[in-house]
Amino acid sequence: METEEGPVGDLVALGLARYEARVYLALVRRESYTAAEVAREADVPRQRVYDVLDALVRRRLATAHPGRVATFSAIAPELAVARLMTLQREELERLDRVSSALTAALVPVWADGRTQTVPLDYVEILRDPKSIAEAFTDIQAQARSELLSFCKPPFVAGALNTPGIKAVRRLRRAGGSVRAIYTHEALDDLDVLENVRRFGAAGEESRFAARLPLKLVVADASLVLCDMPDPVAGTGATTALYIEHPALAACLRLAFLTVWDSAETVPAAGP
Repeated sequence: METEEGPVGDLVALGLARYEARVYLALVRRESYTAAEVAREADVPRQRVYDVLDALVRRRLATAHPGRVATFSAIAPELAVARLMTLQREELERLDRVSSALTAALVPVWADGRTQTVPLDYVEILRDPKSIAEAFTDIQAQARSELLSFCKPPFVAGALNTPGIKAVRRLRRAGGSVRAIYTHEALDDLDVLENVRRFGAAGEESRFAARLPLKLVVADASLVLCDMPDPVAGTGATTALYIEHPALAACLRLAFLTVWDSAETVPAAGP
């Protein structure tokens, strides 16, 4: 059987099952076999050989000879291979028709999908404090010319120092602008005041206002991160929106500039 592994593999490549290939190769060795004989010769389980022989007869690769004990013969190899090749060509033609029809059906759907957008895919909703902090770091890192901030309680001065100061220095070196408005509560928090001082030393301009509507960062009039109390989740819960929308960012920038114009450089009520 070792010498037949090549022909067995070739017949399998032409569409025969491995048992069918073994039985056909056994049949070509002599004029005819009984089912039991060919099962032994081909090393095929006897309970399977009848099905295998029937399959070869249906494919017109073998001939059955009725009698008291039926025998089976192989058709000539050149005819058998030609028939297998014909079946393969017919299958390839069928697959070609199927693939053409499938392509014709899917291409318009694919093309239409390229024009569709997910509603509000420019808005990312964040509720996890870690994700909000990462978004704040990200918007600072993406800023190229301007960074505007509303800063109100609860302050997280320590978390802002390292990435924020680096962003301020980078923007200022590039000729950009960094401005922040703090609420008066910052005057009562020594850590926040120290943070304001460090940011100022890095190049941030700061002013103070009695009230701010929400925490807000606007970068380059295109990116927005706003941090708002969540009335649905309950007291103390916060939802942040990370938005990439130039029109909205431009409106919020105008709102920032309006507050900036009326804010105090040094609050009269402050120390």
